[in-house]
This record gives sequence, C-alpha cells and structure tokens, in this order.
Amino acid sequence: MLNSQCLVVGISGSLRAGSYTTMAVVAALRGAEEAGAATKLIDLRDYKLALSTGTLDDTSYPDELAALRELVKSAAGIILGTPEYHGSFSGVLKNALDLMGFDEFEGKMIGLVGVSGGQMGALDALNSLRNIGRALHAWVVPEQASIPEAWKVFQPDGSLRNARLDERLKTVGRQVARFAYLHAREQDLAFVKAWEQAPPNPGG
Repeated sequence: MLNSQCLVVGISGSLRAGSYTTMAVVAALRGAEEAGAATKLIDLRDYKLALSTGTLDDTSYPDELAALRELVKSAAGIILGTPEYHGSFSGVLKNALDLMGFDEFEGKMIGLVGVSGGQMGALDALNSLRNIGRALHAWVVPEQASIPEAWKVFQPDGSLRNARLDERLKTVGRQVARFAYLHAREQDLAFVKAWEQAPPNPGG
C-alpha cells in the first residue's frame, strides 16, 4: 500500500450531465485508491474557467482558476479523461490544459482514459493527449483505457457492465498511483525497473 499523502486527481473533460467520461475517470480513481493513494475528482463544471487568451496576467481570470491550478499542482499523479469529439479530445479539456502548464504537470505521472459513442473508441483523442503530456514534460504511463460505445457499457450509477473494461480503467489508476509514489520518493532504480516491467499497451 502507498502512503495516503500520494494524491492522484482525475480531470473529467466533459461538461455533460451524467457524463460517461466522468464515470470512467471515477473508475480509474478507484484503482488509484486500491493502490493506496488519496484521490480527488476534478469536475470542470465546478470551475468557471474563462477561455485561455495566452496572457500571463492571472488577474484577468476568475479565482476558480487559481484553485484549479493549486489542486493540480498538489497532485503527484493526474488522470485525464475525455470524450472523443471529431477525432480529438474535448475543447473544455484543451482549454483547461491551456490555462495550466509546466508548474502543474512537469514531472507528474499522467494516465489517460477516453470514451466514445462509436465503435472505434477514443484512440485519436488519447494519442493527442499523450503528445501534450510529453510537451509538458510529464510521464504518461503506458496503460490507457479507451471505451467504445460508452452508452452500452455504463450503468446509470456509474458502474460498468463489462468487468474487463472496469479492470482496465482501474489498472490505469493503479499505474498512475504506483509510478507517482515511486517517483515522488526518488527511488530512481525502482522507478525505472517498474516502468520497464509495465505491461505493454495493447492499443485499446
């Protein structure tokens, strides 16, 4: 079990009520909890985020942005969840990421989960997020979870009808918690060994 001071946050990149993306992020956070981490869901509906203008003047943004930045900065691991829209991730998540940067993400562990209404899943969205993770000098864990036809998979209470997909989501959370703990403790040799022994991503 990890030290509970290892915080993993999950950011849901969907504003839709009853969001399958949020359900997927919550499932991944359960995996992080099972690994012993403290967890926190970040629902972007709770933050009145203005559109990013690229300005460095924080006074032009609402106070909620400072709260979001501080919460993400305090985390050792971050799970990013998105629906796939038109072959990419959601605009609301892109805006939230644009409002943050290296201070919040550099050196952090990131896990990726995505949902889609179609049969192809959210692989294009997740690939784009993986590139952003690298651009922000974060560590994106090998495992990721792409949930096709999400409307068939999730129950109204957020549980999954498919045990294999539920386990896949929780595995993402466990990896984020595990690698975040090792990295935060500066156990360099253990970190590299664990990373090398991580199961290869089968592409789903």
